[in-house]
Amino acid sequence: MSQPDDLFKKVTAHAKEYGFVFQSSEIYDGLGAVYDYGQNGVEMKNNIKEYWWKSMVQMNENIVGIDSAIFMHPKVWKASGHVDGFSDPMIDNKDSKKRYRADQLLEDQIDKYTKKGKTDKATELETAMNEALTDNNLDAMRDLIIAHEIACPISGTRNWTDVRQFNLMFSTQMGSVAEDSDAVYLRPETAQGIFVNFLNVQKSGRMKIPFGIAQIGKAFRNEIIARQFIMRMREFEQMEMQFFVRPGTEMEWFSQWKESRLKWHLALGTSPAKYRFHDHLKLAHYANAATDIEFEFPFGFKEVEGIHSRTDFDLKQHQEFSGKKMQYFDPEINQNYIPYVIETSIGLDRMFLLTLINAYREEEVGEGEKKEIRTVLALPPQLAPIKVAILPLMKKDGLPEKAREIMDRLKVSYRCHYEEKDTIGKRYRRHDAIGTPFCVTVDHESLENDTVTIRHRDSMQQERVAISALSGILEAHVSMASLLS
Repeated sequence: MSQPDDLFKKVTAHAKEYGFVFQSSEIYDGLGAVYDYGQNGVEMKNNIKEYWWKSMVQMNENIVGIDSAIFMHPKVWKASGHVDGFSDPMIDNKDSKKRYRADQLLEDQIDKYTKKGKTDKATELETAMNEALTDNNLDAMRDLIIAHEIACPISGTRNWTDVRQFNLMFSTQMGSVAEDSDAVYLRPETAQGIFVNFLNVQKSGRMKIPFGIAQIGKAFRNEIIARQFIMRMREFEQMEMQFFVRPGTEMEWFSQWKESRLKWHLALGTSPAKYRFHDHLKLAHYANAATDIEFEFPFGFKEVEGIHSRTDFDLKQHQEFSGKKMQYFDPEINQNYIPYVIETSIGLDRMFLLTLINAYREEEVGEGEKKEIRTVLALPPQLAPIKVAILPLMKKDGLPEKAREIMDRLKVSYRCHYEEKDTIGKRYRRHDAIGTPFCVTVDHESLENDTVTIRHRDSMQQERVAISALSGILEAHVSMASLLS
């Protein structure tokens, strides 16, 4: 097994063992590509949301948030193009009976060529693939798979079916009587909820262009290819912002948001070498510019966030299909126009996985007979599910009561965890694995002079501090303010 594969398997196992992510309906053998977030996972997920929301909405005077419904009028998806064109090119291997996205098979082959230094072949294949996708030429995509001798990862054979388009939207019925009900869709993206509320927000909030509308919400796609843990799911969460600008200024704003969004990622301390921009050669029908922020996962560089210049396509389509004007009057130039839109869209679940992978460490600590391997999640303290563990050294002599007193003082402001089971060393190791940045040990000296031992996760250094100083120490390290400044 390669090191990247080994790391990915360790992270997925760690996520379950320590309450971050569980397979949905696991007692019934699970549901494919659907996952539940456990007690530590939900805390970390909420912290990522908070970081995004504060940086996007709280720190920008011209960006506001909404929470639109999952169910929307069916015409929304007709206008957006999802009903007619939201599909993926699929191909089956006749021997393994496994189904794959044809474009992903080709992209994986491009990555292989690049890693082997065959840049000419990689460029040639990428150009041909983009032409086939642009022309919706499914036969050409199959020909490329055959010509480049791409085999099924399971069977190892090249016995492929034709490439077919598969619609990704989930549909259901809405109405009290089945035969009289209307077909509705689970939204495949959150952006359309922002577009149909553009005028509501603009008028009620007295917003002036340029301004943005942000949203965090669930989306649903009937992904046939379930792989790579929470990387590709059927129920997932997006953090999106649509920024409305004057036509003609969109490329300037596109560049600004590219720079701003990468800074948001790097502020978490991740090495810049782990990130790259991938500009789209094949643009979606609504875009005049698009790029992905990609992160180097153990299985290669993959998209985490997309920045797109969507032109005026969405608002213009909704104006046509609804019959309602979606125009903005710009008092600075005394004109009505349909704004252009710059979109930033980040997959929350992918950001969660990125954070776990980036934080996972196995370190050799101790010397001689005491040497051991320490597993630690070196999470940014602001994103850690638990900020501080309160640990009485013993379960007697008034130490639990003193520890509870400290816990009650801190838990109003910070997510705390009280634990008295096992030796102090085992408790330290458990919180290292969860990613808790600080452990506070309460001992007999604490009863005498109101001091405790605070242990730092990353360095394992311990220092004696006054109980009254704990809040200030935590605030300096775990507050979102340090990321947003």
